[in-house]
Amino acid sequence: MLFDTHAHYDDEQFEPDRDALLSALPDNGISLVVNAASNLQSSVTGLKIAEAYPFVYAAVGVHPHDAKTMDDGTVSQLEKLLRHPKAVAVGEIGLDYHYDLSPRDIQQKRFREQLDLAASVRLPVIIHEREAPQDVLNILSEFPYVRGVFHCFSGSWETAKILLDRGWYLSFTGVITFKNARRSHEVIQKMPRDRILIETDCPYLAPVPMRGRRNSSLYLRYTAEKLAEILEVTFDEAAALTMNNGKRFFGITKNS
Repeated sequence: MLFDTHAHYDDEQFEPDRDALLSALPDNGISLVVNAASNLQSSVTGLKIAEAYPFVYAAVGVHPHDAKTMDDGTVSQLEKLLRHPKAVAVGEIGLDYHYDLSPRDIQQKRFREQLDLAASVRLPVIIHEREAPQDVLNILSEFPYVRGVFHCFSGSWETAKILLDRGWYLSFTGVITFKNARRSHEVIQKMPRDRILIETDCPYLAPVPMRGRRNSSLYLRYTAEKLAEILEVTFDEAAALTMNNGKRFFGITKNS
């Protein structure tokens, strides 16, 4: 059984068949899912989905793309949502300098606020970072007691080592099945095995051979198969490894 540690089932792409798809996951090898939020509304929706399915949990937070939508009352609203028993992380939060959909100074301000929130509620964070590695690392250094995971990690071994030395986890998507993913393979081979998570980031980043389609947790097995190949272990060993790592990271003690 597999743990999809980062999905977006609140996304409108799942409107036509969300219930049928989620209901089918346990019978198709998916034991646990964490739905990651993008903004305040998706945080609310993610928790509603988690309430409806015993194997789904939720992260609450505002993505850097939506940082400009936050006001001075947003953090207190997020804090209330994080009291929900199925809220297991703050995220996804971070910096995105590729699209710059929110001004960089606003991204940084709201990132710091949510890291401070995570510290106060004692939950891990899920980090989104794109073309902003040094600024993310610098800001994280201001919050030494916050721990988390870099989702969809595709950075260098040098960056990975800094994070791993600080006690962080790294999560990998279907991107590791792509032909140009050698750098990620190197990181996976070098890093401690007890810090590896896998995810779909669905509906995005479908793995080979489903690349180009709407992604879902049903395709996580392709990422797990590639991980097993990289680590030179069996599929079952890779599944058990990432399941145990995910449950430890999110503090989940039951299988569903």
